[in-house]
Amino acid sequence: MIRRLKYKEIDFEKYAACLENSEQRKYSASKTFLDVTTNKQWDILVYQDYEAVMPVPFILKKGVKIVHNPLICQQLGIFSAQDDQKINEKFLHFLQKNYLIRAYHFNETNTLDSKLKTKKNFLLYPGVYDQVFAKYSPKRKRKLRLDDEVKENSEIKEISFHEAEEFIRNNVVGLEKDNDANVLMQTLETFYSLQYLKFLAFYYHNEITNMIAIYSDYDTIALLGTFNDKKYIKMAGASTLIDYVIKENIESCIFDFEGGNLPSIEEFFRGFRPELKHYAVIENSKKKLIKDFAKFLMRGKLS
Repeated sequence: MIRRLKYKEIDFEKYAACLENSEQRKYSASKTFLDVTTNKQWDILVYQDYEAVMPVPFILKKGVKIVHNPLICQQLGIFSAQDDQKINEKFLHFLQKNYLIRAYHFNETNTLDSKLKTKKNFLLYPGVYDQVFAKYSPKRKRKLRLDDEVKENSEIKEISFHEAEEFIRNNVVGLEKDNDANVLMQTLETFYSLQYLKFLAFYYHNEITNMIAIYSDYDTIALLGTFNDKKYIKMAGASTLIDYVIKENIESCIFDFEGGNLPSIEEFFRGFRPELKHYAVIENSKKKLIKDFAKFLMRGKLS
């Protein structure tokens, strides 16, 4: 039996226990991550007594819940001790029957019988750094051999959110709405204050040319943002930063690239020779939302 629980009804101890013991464990499904990225606007679907759970983030439009994965939250989905396709289908059916859905992303471990659109992600699993580096593409290895002049006049520094903010605002790309930049900055600042997030900057002649934001949680290091000054895009500062983080963490942590759907980004990530992972998504147009809204009104399903 699947139940829908509103935020105030969730037993967060049982929810956390289910996540921690799940085959699909993802940092992005944690209470902290969802509280920050959704401003506590999320429900959960629960199977039995928290044997499986499915977080459901939403936005409110005129009092109506519309399911929408929040900014920088790549994957959610179903979490259970063992992934079960039949149970996953029950969750999917319940979600589609009881919610208006703009965008919902499952995780790469979830198996589904239903044919849904998929997106790409890339993961590097723990290993000896020298062996991980040996698998990099020849092009990536060349990029990491910095010119002597660059090597002599560059350095990597961990910096504060305050130091990172202006560079991010000036160089962020790919956001759909004007307000998304403010939401992104607020989210990054909160994660930084909670000590989940670090900013690493590549300096050339004392000027920041590239920056990455990395999120750390248990056994995962996630690349939540890559920001580049286009004037220095050929200098390979971003590659150097990512390689630095991999070198420091790959023996004990998964490195999650958090993306790969744009051809240019996919090509860049593939240079590190990570494993390609597909995850299922539901994405509906505004036109379909309006149609579904009318159907839900007739059935009295909106809450």
